[in-house]
Amino acid sequence: MRQFFIALALLGACASAVHAADYQYVSDKLIITLRNGQGNTYQILKTLPTGTRLDVLESNDEGYSRVRTSDGTVGWVRSQYLMDEPTAAMQLDEATRKLNNLQDETEKLRSALSEVQAERAQLATRRDELQAKLEDAETRLDHLSEVAARPIVLDKENRELQQKNVALEKELQILNQENQALKDRAKREWFIAGAGVLLGGLLLGLLIPRIRWRKQSSW
Repeated sequence: MRQFFIALALLGACASAVHAADYQYVSDKLIITLRNGQGNTYQILKTLPTGTRLDVLESNDEGYSRVRTSDGTVGWVRSQYLMDEPTAAMQLDEATRKLNNLQDETEKLRSALSEVQAERAQLATRRDELQAKLEDAETRLDHLSEVAARPIVLDKENRELQQKNVALEKELQILNQENQALKDRAKREWFIAGAGVLLGGLLLGLLIPRIRWRKQSSW
């Protein structure tokens, strides 16, 4: 019996669970009795199986504790059968339950991670598509900018050509005027020359007969 309680003490020292200051638990005894007084002669109110949680109202030096069950029944039990922590079996069940919850949570996290990874892959694909569209749009924009700049350049060149054309027309008019002036001058010069030649011919025609007459007279 002493070894049994030593084993219980070791189990209680190794177990890790939340300590409830206002509650204690029936120890790893199979069944204990809840009586309406402090002693085996008092009436049994209930039998309490291992792991029953009790609200401890008071304890005394005679080794008894006044407790209240979850259904409100108040009675006395031996203090030696009470412990501050749940039994090893209860702790194991609690640990198993937590482990199952953790496993469920882990599965949920893995599922969520898979969904996030799939969504990330989709976003990466979408990003690549948008990047390709952006590059294509930039190429088109550059082309449109070149096309849009051509009319401006052409208009500038056209204006320059028009200005050059006007200047050439002015030069052509000046050249035509100078050419006409040269033609008029040439005509005048030819007219003067012809008149001179004609006048000279007339003078010669008048002088030659006189010269011949003088010579004949001198003979």
